[in-house]
Amino acid sequence: MKKKIILALSISFAACVFSNPLTAQETQADKNIKKDKTHEKHDKHMKSDDSDQAKLMADAQNAKAAFISADANMQTLFDNSYAYVIFPNVGKGAIGVGGAAGSGIAYQGGQAVGKAKMKQVSIGFQFGGQAYREVIFFENQAEFDRFKEGNYEFAAQASAVAATKGASANVNYKNGVMVFTQEKKGVMYEASIGGQKFSYEALKS
Repeated sequence: MKKKIILALSISFAACVFSNPLTAQETQADKNIKKDKTHEKHDKHMKSDDSDQAKLMADAQNAKAAFISADANMQTLFDNSYAYVIFPNVGKGAIGVGGAAGSGIAYQGGQAVGKAKMKQVSIGFQFGGQAYREVIFFENQAEFDRFKEGNYEFAAQASAVAATKGASANVNYKNGVMVFTQEKKGVMYEASIGGQKFSYEALKS
């Protein structure tokens, strides 16, 4: 008899809890709060991405101006190449296992069309820790399309040309690309670009 009474009370209590509209409202309120927080985090993330992209694009334009300042003839390459990618801030490793990494903006027809990331690892003696700029010019659509596939890589023997006065006048495309580098301080710097790997993401319209 006692068991039946206890069971009946338990069922009655559970029914009250689950049928209580206040409890249901509180649960829905909790869900709404969680949803609002999720949206808030998403909005902050989107704003952060937009801010980072705007800064990268501004840095890329400053880097372009620095290249042209070092060699005025590079303006012709910027105007006439099929496309180009500017990496305004490439950080290079120091002694030991060397490497470099940076983010850049891809341009076609003078318009920004995508974002790129570069990574490079080299084993051996690396001295310094130079920060430098890099620009890759593409001669034709086929080579730029290869780059946009997202698994582009420079051969081990690939090298860049230091951006100095008149340097671009004596350089020709090789395998559809032409690469220039410049140390952030503006001095001559011919970086070793062998083994650089690139990923690519089109900009959202």
